[in-house]
Amino acid sequence: NGDRPVERMTAIRKARPDATLIVDANQGFTLDQLVDILPALEALDVKMVEQPLPRGGDEGLEEIDPVIPLCADESCLHRGELDAAARRYQVINIKLDKTGGLTEALALAEEARARGLGLMVGNMVGTSLAMAPAFVIAQLCRFVDLDGPLALRSNRSGGLVYDGSRIGPGPSAAWG
Repeated sequence: NGDRPVERMTAIRKARPDATLIVDANQGFTLDQLVDILPALEALDVKMVEQPLPRGGDEGLEEIDPVIPLCADESCLHRGELDAAARRYQVINIKLDKTGGLTEALALAEEARARGLGLMVGNMVGTSLAMAPAFVIAQLCRFVDLDGPLALRSNRSGGLVYDGSRIGPGPSAAWG
């Protein structure tokens, strides 16, 4: 959220100078705050800020030239919202739960890439089997956030395999 983001990211960067950092603001910044903190986040080598402003309240992004990429999450759920998102963001976070499935997610990825936008794939919390189609989209993306199954008490067999920061397909019997 908007509570001391630079101080928090400074502490994280100090603890992990080697990490690739992105900020998911979850619609928690104001435009003025975002403009004020972007140079500090750039100095901390933050690679991207995801959904800094509220969905439906991000028109002001069309008037700024951000020093690091901004990523639309809630502001681009499907191809019908890509025109507005492309004027405001440099990266699109594709979530299959929001696009309506793999076919629409692939179409959104293709259109976003054709416009020169970067891609991220994200998820709503689900099993590793539910993440499997998003793994296809992940092959097109610089940023991959498919860790939803790690937050679950139990998981489905036959889905993706998680090994540290690496994700791969599960047993061949499930995948062919």
